[in-house]
Parts: sequence; structure tokens; C-alpha cells
Amino acid sequence: MAKLVLTVVGDDRAGLVQSLADVVTAHGGNWETSELAELAGAFAGIVLVSVPDGRVEELTAALDGLDGMMQVVLHAGNATVERSAGRRITFTVLGNDRPGIVKDVTTALTRKGLTIDLFSSRTREAPMTGGTLFEASLAARVPDDVDEAGVVEELERLATEMQVDIAFTDEGPGHPE
Repeated sequence: MAKLVLTVVGDDRAGLVQSLADVVTAHGGNWETSELAELAGAFAGIVLVSVPDGRVEELTAALDGLDGMMQVVLHAGNATVERSAGRRITFTVLGNDRPGIVKDVTTALTRKGLTIDLFSSRTREAPMTGGTLFEASLAARVPDDVDEAGVVEELERLATEMQVDIAFTDEGPGHPE
């Protein structure tokens, strides 16, 4: 079985996910994992499907046929690439929205050698204060040779500097390890 990663985007409307699911199923594919969302009137996401090796080209051609409804970009999965070794840390970020929060947090993670397994964010109205809040849930992989306490310390320092709250959790945001 071939593993294919599909990125999809289209104008939000009823039936987009069903149309994609119909094509995948009609060509012997299995919908394994996905993250899909409506964002500012567009519907976008990423989907992992498996399909019999002999039907990859057939599925690819059928996905091209969805172009009038949504754009689907196919990325061949690489089963030989394994998940990074190390421990998983999960945390949330919450604070007043401002440009650069994602850049600052991801720069700190990269500087410490972490890779991101999951990143989900949104902005929302702040209750009773009238401002906009930024919140994010992250799961990152700490390499075996990196001191996790140093990572936590760096993120806590950054939270103080950025005036946001960072809370560490025991479980991944939305997905088991």
C-alpha cells in the first residue's frame, strides 16, 4: 500500500469532504488521518490516505478531476522516514494577540532542536475586555540529547517576555502519542 498525503483547499460549501472521500474510496483508498477546517471562507486541510500500489496513478488522475471544486495537491508519503526519536512535550499558549507570537515560539523550539508534531492555533474575542486573544496547542518532540528542563525554562522565559501564558500538559493536544 502506498501512503499519500493530500493537501486540499476550496471555497467552503457543503459536500467538499464527501466528494474527496468518494474519490478516495472509489479507487480503493483508505482515509486514515486528517486535519480539516474552515478558515475565512476557505476550507483547507491535510489528509493521509493509503491506496493499493497499482491504483496510485488512477487515484491521482481522479483527484485532478476535483479541480473545479477544490485544489488537491498530492505528496507521496515516505514510509522509510521515521518519527524523530525523543520525548513529546505538549503545551498551550494563551495571550493577547499580536504579530510574531508564532515566530517567537517556533524560533525557541527550533533553537533547542525540537520538531513540531502538532500545531493548532486560533484567535478569538477576549471575554469582557474587548480585545483579541491568541491561543495555540502544540506537541513537540524533544531529542534524547536535549535537556527537557532547559526547554521548559526557555519557553517560560519567552512567555514572560511576550506576556503570554504557557501551560504544559500531560497529553498531546487532540492526538495520542
